[in-house]
Amino acid sequence: MVVNGAAIAILLITFFIMIFLRFPIAYAVALASIFCLLYMGLPLQTVCQQMVKGISSFSLMAVPFFITMGVLMGGGGISEKLLDLADSLVGWMTGGLAMVNIVASYFFGGISGSASADTASLGSLEIPMMVSRGYDADFSTAVTITSSVEGLLVPPSHNMVIYATTAGGISVGALFLAGYVPGAVLAISLMVFSYFISKKRNYPKGDPFSAKRFWKQLGKSVWALAAVLIVVIGVVCGAFTATESAAIAVVYSLIVSVYVYKGLDWKGVWKVLEQCIDTLSIVLILIATSSVFGYCLTTLHVPALAATAIEGLTSNRILLALLLNLILLVLGMIMDMAPIILIATPILLPIAQSIGIDAVQFGIIVVLNCGIGLLTPPVGAVLFIGSAISKVPMEKVVKATLPFYVSMIIALMLITFFPDISLALPKALMGYVPSTVCNWFIAPGN
Repeated sequence: MVVNGAAIAILLITFFIMIFLRFPIAYAVALASIFCLLYMGLPLQTVCQQMVKGISSFSLMAVPFFITMGVLMGGGGISEKLLDLADSLVGWMTGGLAMVNIVASYFFGGISGSASADTASLGSLEIPMMVSRGYDADFSTAVTITSSVEGLLVPPSHNMVIYATTAGGISVGALFLAGYVPGAVLAISLMVFSYFISKKRNYPKGDPFSAKRFWKQLGKSVWALAAVLIVVIGVVCGAFTATESAAIAVVYSLIVSVYVYKGLDWKGVWKVLEQCIDTLSIVLILIATSSVFGYCLTTLHVPALAATAIEGLTSNRILLALLLNLILLVLGMIMDMAPIILIATPILLPIAQSIGIDAVQFGIIVVLNCGIGLLTPPVGAVLFIGSAISKVPMEKVVKATLPFYVSMIIALMLITFFPDISLALPKALMGYVPSTVCNWFIAPGN
């Protein structure tokens, strides 16, 4: 294997320089790739060819459909109904509104699949509501932004579709099922920390639990929750592909938003779709330019070199797993989620599989690490959205979020070292057979 060290240096150094200079990530990826290709003497037609190849995938068509579904449902008036459902379920607990916030994010994540959408939609309702009931504004913001990460794990998540395609055609249905329990683990972890903070600060409880109220709110929310069932059950049962299910879900979401919940009229639909196009253009240009970057990495044998370098540091599987998480967390601090998945997956997945982490389990690990990255400066898109909504300085929000970082890292470690948290549902409902699973507490060969 011939190593072109100068080309690798040009590719990576120019990329990270532009990242730190706050270039838009798509421009940084594209320009670094162009400089690298020019140095290697390859024609610039390669850029266009790889960009087209990157987005010419039937599976990736599910991404714009899922984004459209989330935007339609988010603008269709379901936020209040999901909040009321969560309130009827956990509002009676100490720190009731914090618990409602976390559970509502679990429900809404299944609709939007986006932490940013969760924070922007539910946060504008939840944060003022919590403050008016006596909760501190920084605590309210911290709960809102950290719980929004659940939306990345709970299906349908377009980021999981991107990961499945990048990782080489992994079952989207298995990934969808794999996200439910980790999402619940994250939610429970956040609720435990919220409970102790609420107890210490004497935050109020809500109304006592009422089964009658719960069933009433469930009846009102069933139309929204059914969208998730259409996607997940359809894909898992093999009735249709992820792309077909996403298209059906868009039509369903349109009907529910306009005719059932009546949160949108047809004029509002066009306005929402305009916003959707903005999001889609960002995601698709990232996928296209990252395809060129990935081509450069592969041509220069960077994945193999990185695997050799990382595995050369230690032979301890636990330390390697921790190192993979650390790399993803650091990348999350300086890059957006989609390019991390597109660039890091081909490099890190083979290492993960070599130490016994299944590809589906690793997908959940990647998504959660990227989600934590959305809350960490200097990029921290969700952090900025939460701060803007609550009008609390970002420094105070970060300080209030520190205990929740701990809870999220605990959830991440559980998901990393207990594979069945991710794999139990795919194995039980789809007969999924993991390619490799490591028992972390038994030495290799025993």
